[in-house]
Amino acid sequence: MRTLSTAGNGKTDQALRRSYLYVPSSSDQMLDKSLSTPSDIIIYDLEDSVPPSPHDKDSARQRLSTFLSRTPEHKLPHPERIAVRLNDITTPFFENDISEILKSPFVRTLVLPKIHSARDLHHVSRAVRTSRARTSTPFPIRIIASVESARSAWNLGEIASWALEYGPDVGGKLGALLFAAEDYCADTSVVRTPSRLELLYVRSQIATAAKAFGLDAIDMVCVNYKDLNYLKDECEDGRRLGFNGKANTQAIHPTQVDIIHSTFVPTEKEIFRAAKILHQMEVAHSSQKGAIGLEMEGGGKEMIDAPMLKQAENIIRVAKAAGLEIPGVG
Repeated sequence: MRTLSTAGNGKTDQALRRSYLYVPSSSDQMLDKSLSTPSDIIIYDLEDSVPPSPHDKDSARQRLSTFLSRTPEHKLPHPERIAVRLNDITTPFFENDISEILKSPFVRTLVLPKIHSARDLHHVSRAVRTSRARTSTPFPIRIIASVESARSAWNLGEIASWALEYGPDVGGKLGALLFAAEDYCADTSVVRTPSRLELLYVRSQIATAAKAFGLDAIDMVCVNYKDLNYLKDECEDGRRLGFNGKANTQAIHPTQVDIIHSTFVPTEKEIFRAAKILHQMEVAHSSQKGAIGLEMEGGGKEMIDAPMLKQAENIIRVAKAAGLEIPGVG
């Protein structure tokens, strides 16, 4: 069993999680290609991208385990970028998946499909605790709950507010909600259209529930991934709704990843406006004023007070994490 060295091979704090790439664990070629993807998070998949037979599931699990243990550590993505999607808790594959995968010191995130309630998360947490009792792994496990059904949408509040039975270092901690749109449509008979209007309500609910409890919100896979203009439009739509990032099955091409990364960060205009707000509000506070009038592009003034200041602070925080330039406005 390999141990994780303290030598750095990338940044240890993954500040931005904008792109989530699914990689089939049934393919040696795809596993090897994942070593060079610029995607923020790489989800090694044991579920939908693997054929459903026991032989195929067992083979994919072993292939991934071998890949993680035999690939030189300096070639692997940083552990904060590695996630594994397990088979869901109702399948005969779940227990073996979690037991085998958590043997690796490089896996820090588990994606759990078909989470319908807090009870399902308790089941996952107990399995994490049992598996980790056999290994010495001091780091916490991040859990991503996949919202895939009418039940899970109905129970979003209890899922997002799930309370740990054990500490995060023992049983894992919920870190994000992920919207699996195709599974949701199959369960609810919603008809998916290019406009996405039929999914507006549930996507808004997921983003709101996630933010209410300090979680990341991960938007749905773009099924029209070859149309880069559509991909960008869907990313912009997701960001407007409050999502932090986007899942994708085909974001192996740098252009696709670039679109996702550049969309889930503030624009130059947003950064400039936020910087002006921070500067002018600092001046206002020093004069014992709680609000300002910000000059607008087309003329007139926009009233800025505490809520707008918080929005500006968030924009500058994300911009700095993305390494974007913050203009001087003094």
